[in-house]
Amino acid sequence: MELLEQIGQGAKEAESLLRILSEEKKNMVLNRAADALVKHTDRILAANEKDMARGKEKGMKAGLLDRLLLTPERIEGMAEGLRQIADLPDPIGQVIKEHTPPSGLLIRQVRVPLGVIGIIYEARPNVTADAFGLCFKTGNAVVLRGGSDALYSNRAIVEVLRETLAACECPVTAVSLLSDTSRETAAAFMKLNRYIDVLIPRGSAGLIATVVQNSTIPVIETGSGNCHIYVDEAADLNMAAEIVFNAKTQRIGVCNACESLVVHEKVKDAFLPVLAKRLSEKQVELRGDERARASCPMKEACEADWGTEYLGYILSVKVVDSVSEAVSHINRYNTGHSEAIITEDKAHAEQFLREVDAAAVYVNASTRFTDGFEFGFGAEIGISTQKLHARGPMGLEALTSYKYEIYGTGQVRG
Repeated sequence: MELLEQIGQGAKEAESLLRILSEEKKNMVLNRAADALVKHTDRILAANEKDMARGKEKGMKAGLLDRLLLTPERIEGMAEGLRQIADLPDPIGQVIKEHTPPSGLLIRQVRVPLGVIGIIYEARPNVTADAFGLCFKTGNAVVLRGGSDALYSNRAIVEVLRETLAACECPVTAVSLLSDTSRETAAAFMKLNRYIDVLIPRGSAGLIATVVQNSTIPVIETGSGNCHIYVDEAADLNMAAEIVFNAKTQRIGVCNACESLVVHEKVKDAFLPVLAKRLSEKQVELRGDERARASCPMKEACEADWGTEYLGYILSVKVVDSVSEAVSHINRYNTGHSEAIITEDKAHAEQFLREVDAAAVYVNASTRFTDGFEFGFGAEIGISTQKLHARGPMGLEALTSYKYEIYGTGQVRG
């Protein structure tokens, strides 16, 4: 594991330089990195083609292949994310608050980088660029351990980023990629707390659980997404059908896709047949409880369906008698990610917003908006489903800590 030690040391050395970079320098590097990604589109796509070919040979699911796939448009999206990050205010050095206690000391709480951030993720090469951009802007070095399925893509992206860093006279170890994707190296990486200050897993529930259980580094959980949409008795049913269709089918392999539908008893007969017809355009399989099946032909749901993140063309359907019952069902089976209510009743909307326990709660909108880019953060390092330090899409501020700066005029403690 000597190479792992070298990577950790290099990241720690880079972090000491990154934390003192000016905002102007950081923004210049990010914009040049964005240009470089677009310039080297063909090079990155050639690498991605190798990963896609291997994925198909291994029988990778359609949703995961979609996550792995890069196109010129997606590379441009990665570049645009870096440009947006460059345009955002730099949080480092920001005075969060200040006060003067009876001692007369001026005490300031100031934002600082977390340090070295480790990220373990699966077949999502766009994460490579997003993670670099957010970490670099906040003065953090980043060590990436992507999955073997995206190795060629990740390597090509990191090479372009490092070439940009070198050209801008910045430490190339600001971003590092573990090329060895073995479980043994991953296990050793999770225990590299001498160099890594925080570890962020992105991927399946199994990956996240493994990191949480085995890491000696503090972990920020970016959970899986069993996301629900509740169609209330006071819903605009045409709106509801379009929102569910979008949330379920626009991209099936993402954590903010709708996996579970909850419908009020009073609208199930009017709504479910119409929705089923709409979803049939994408061959979505419905799995419902007894009351749902009485309104529309669909497969019988089992207990496991209520808590499953399908990442495919499957949707569970539960019928309830009230907002309170919908909230109870959602809070029992959700993963704390994104939940939505479709309703024209303000009181029902407010109850849902107040009582549902999740990082993002919507009224009359698709869960697909839970995303750093859509929230105006430029990109995201992940979507935190835990409650300490950060929750929801993690942008720049989520990658900072703080320290206290204290100014005195000769005070001593009596």
